[in-house]
Amino acid sequence: MAKKKEEIKTEEAVAEEVVESEPSEKESSELEKAQALAEDYKRKWYSVSAEYDNYRKRNTAAVSKAYADGAAEAILKLLPVADNFGYALDGASDEKTRAGIEKVIKSFTTVLSSLGVEEIAISAGAPFDESEMEAIMNFPCEDGEKPNTVKQVLKKGYKSGDKVIRFAQVTVTV
Repeated sequence: MAKKKEEIKTEEAVAEEVVESEPSEKESSELEKAQALAEDYKRKWYSVSAEYDNYRKRNTAAVSKAYADGAAEAILKLLPVADNFGYALDGASDEKTRAGIEKVIKSFTTVLSSLGVEEIAISAGAPFDESEMEAIMNFPCEDGEKPNTVKQVLKKGYKSGDKVIRFAQVTVTV
């Protein structure tokens, strides 16, 4: 047993000598290379991580925009149906027919509002705004009318948020 204690002590002494001794020139250069390599890998990891984060953000934005554009396109194709119901309401002769058409228009308007689409509020006499309206015809001003005002709304305009889905088609005084 005494011999084993001496062997353990000598192994401990050798370990202390290794720890206390300074690294050789070869070991020092290998350590520097390893540290430089580790630093390079660390920089690359940060770069790839940042690129992936940017990719994820761009992809999320692109998907959201594509969804909004697709919804706007589908709604744009349904708007002539709303126009036709409006024309039918204008031409309806009896009250029961008018009431039925008004219910359908109200239901359609509710669906549009649930999708975030709202009608652009324009009335005759309002100033012409090219960001929401499209002038189809021009009429000379009559007595009491101001130039560049809406004379008649031919088709309603619709928007979703700040984006115009369909411009209102109007006649304008000049």
